[in-house]
Amino acid sequence: MKTILFKKDTSVVEKIEVGKILCLGKNYLNHAKEMGGDIPKSPIIFMKPSSSIAEDFVIEIPKISNELHHEVELAVLIGKKGKNINLSDANNFVSGYAVGLDMTLRDQQALAKKEGTPWTIAKAFDTSAIFGTFIPQNEIANPDNLEIKLSVNGNVKQHSNTNFMIYKIDFIISYLSEIFLLEPGDIIFMGTPEGVGKVVSGDTIEAEIEGLPKLIAKIK
Repeated sequence: MKTILFKKDTSVVEKIEVGKILCLGKNYLNHAKEMGGDIPKSPIIFMKPSSSIAEDFVIEIPKISNELHHEVELAVLIGKKGKNINLSDANNFVSGYAVGLDMTLRDQQALAKKEGTPWTIAKAFDTSAIFGTFIPQNEIANPDNLEIKLSVNGNVKQHSNTNFMIYKIDFIISYLSEIFLLEPGDIIFMGTPEGVGKVVSGDTIEAEIEGLPKLIAKIK
């Protein structure tokens, strides 16, 4: 079972086993536009297994792809079990937040869209999920209003704010809990803003979200 790091306070960092990783597609208006197609009328949900996590912050490009893309996202860690969660109670199920990378094989995703098949290969391959250190939810006053940025080799590629998310965290937790039992250790990827693009072997990615520990990853 793969783990993430959770910083409980200034001196204690613990490892937490990850369950399922639930992800949103096209949750920023401008990213939805850059990817083409209509703005989603309901949340687009896909999953990654915990085995997709790159614990050493090194991303490997599968041989089946020639187009690996970066996507910086706010990651939400679930702290307690919940089903059919009320919107007003949803934020009480959050344990913490972190910077995340949802790496995508864009050529494989384009092929899946063309053929009407699932995105599993494009989104769930080994090392496709990377997480910075999570911090407690009470240390972030408003996760729906945070500056979010990603740079490749020092050049800014994505720069936005979580207030541009189409679906907010409390709504998504409530929505997902009607479909899936949410459990401690589950993680929700809240979608990426515009500016996604290709990375290649040797690149260094720096992903930042206001108030959260920076995430640095290497492309092998």
